[in-house]
Amino acid sequence: MHALRDVTLTVGRGEFVALVGPSGCGKSTALNCIAGLLQVSAGAIWLDDRRLDAVGPEDRGFGMVFQNYALFPHMSVRRNIGFGLATQHRPKEEITRRVNEALALVRLEQQATKLPGQLSGGQQQRVAIARAVVVEPPLVLMDEPLSNLDAKLRVEMRAEIRRIHTMLGCSTIYVTHDQEEALSLADRIVVLIDGQMRQVGTPEELYSAPANPEVAEFMGYRNLVSSSAEPAGEGVAVTVGGGRLIGTPVTPVGNQVMVAIRPVDLRPTADGPISVKVEIAEYHGRDFYAVARSEDGTDLFFRSDRRLSPGDVVRLSAVPERVLVYPA
Repeated sequence: MHALRDVTLTVGRGEFVALVGPSGCGKSTALNCIAGLLQVSAGAIWLDDRRLDAVGPEDRGFGMVFQNYALFPHMSVRRNIGFGLATQHRPKEEITRRVNEALALVRLEQQATKLPGQLSGGQQQRVAIARAVVVEPPLVLMDEPLSNLDAKLRVEMRAEIRRIHTMLGCSTIYVTHDQEEALSLADRIVVLIDGQMRQVGTPEELYSAPANPEVAEFMGYRNLVSSSAEPAGEGVAVTVGGGRLIGTPVTPVGNQVMVAIRPVDLRPTADGPISVKVEIAEYHGRDFYAVARSEDGTDLFFRSDRRLSPGDVVRLSAVPERVLVYPA
């Protein structure tokens, strides 16, 4: 059994690439192979014209930011950031200058003498980022660096990571299971499923046109329904929850298809073709997120601008360009 299989990827200079996919898909394995923490059993890893798969992790020169920060608890923020430079036996004046620059980059000048235990989670993550970039690496590797932070801090740190990446101009490979994180940060997204690359593209491409139902499901298309299909103008007519919708084929399809619809694109309308009974309704601030069951027993996920309660019967519809149709 392969943890990774046929993974081929070229990362451009200054590019931000996100590796995404469900748990166990091989994201962290791929990152650890690039870092040198795991040996590849086949294939090769190159940095420009230098082959790296036989080179130890300490000699690859990459910066790495871990999920658990991995800071030295007995060292000050300043010493944590300068640790890599010290192990390279850089001159003391150079270490001081570059650590000061890194502290300014992550906006932690006032925390330089504190220990990691005296910092918030977001501040500790900034220290970890500063330590990774202070050695001026050609590539920064980040393994789910925001997963331990609360929702507000995650949003703030996303903006900080993108700002730091833009200022430094180095390449970044970023592992996350959070599709929103990947969409907001990356220049390109790589979707890994079962150790294989299923799609590579810009955030816009993956959001609007997933290549297959597996990628669609990971990118938020909660409604995946088997159906038959027949031509209908430029699209195809499909049946979802007992109602007839017009969909858009992503690739040429036959009679048996898989239909994918995001909850945000399935909306209540007065004359919608799908009749459903609400089972769960959650208030999400601007709207309601609902789970409902159709007359043919299909569970469907949708959003509504008006208040919903369990037991409500509503009719749903979706515009053809947001009803994606794949071969079964």
